[in-house]
Amino acid sequence: MKKIGIIVLSLFMQTILAQTNRFVYQVTMKPDASDKNDIKTENAYLDISQEKSVFYSENRIKRDSVIQATIQSGGARGFNRDQMQNLRSIINYSVEKDKKNQKTIFKDRIGRDVYTYDEDRPLNWKIMQETTKIGEYKVQKAETDFGGRKWTAWFTTDLPYQDGPYKFGGLPGLIVKVEDEKGEYSFDLMKNYKIADFPTLNQFGNTIKVKRTDYVKQQKKFMEDPMAFMSQGGGGPMRMGGGNRGGGGNPAEMRKRMEDRIKEESKKNSNPIELQ
Repeated sequence: MKKIGIIVLSLFMQTILAQTNRFVYQVTMKPDASDKNDIKTENAYLDISQEKSVFYSENRIKRDSVIQATIQSGGARGFNRDQMQNLRSIINYSVEKDKKNQKTIFKDRIGRDVYTYDEDRPLNWKIMQETTKIGEYKVQKAETDFGGRKWTAWFTTDLPYQDGPYKFGGLPGLIVKVEDEKGEYSFDLMKNYKIADFPTLNQFGNTIKVKRTDYVKQQKKFMEDPMAFMSQGGGGPMRMGGGNRGGGGNPAEMRKRMEDRIKEESKKNSNPIELQ
């Protein structure tokens, strides 16, 4: 009977791991370095299967659905700008963890293109003895230094995953909560449920594979002078004409409006999750 029980348990675990599970995290951020009272909150998904996991914004999927519906309903005529504005996200990146090859793949948009790199820095966790309970899960404390911040995580072995939001993972359990020392970024598990499969994430522009250090350089160039970055070929060629975006006008006025908008967005994202 004992052997039968072990076999049944093994089959049950295989069934669980073969499914795709979605873990919904509430992400709380202070992205504006000049205004730490400006707190942004949005949800993100961590979809996990036996082979991989993908972390990305909930609003990204919703935006993709709106775009798809617009295309099916006749294109620009049915485009709802207010709806798209409400679905804007600070989490413009995605993180895929390839379990088979032990790789963490980061993707982020800079300008009009998507830059991707393999994370080259290991997470060195210090597991503490302290335990507590968060929601329904018994959790244990762990600490690490990563990206210029000191992080505290709480993980649980109640779930059969060694994963977590963003680039975090590698603990003997699923990360239920992780927060930096200054309280500027935190990820809190809210709920989980099963999904049929990983959704297809729409990708616009070119995908450029680089080393992490090169990505940092390109990101810095964009933050310092976004218009010059795009004008010189970074993020694709600039298109000043065509369409009705911005209400028309001459190219110089359109360029000025675009420049002001991009600079304002850059300012609002001047306190990134990784400081180095």
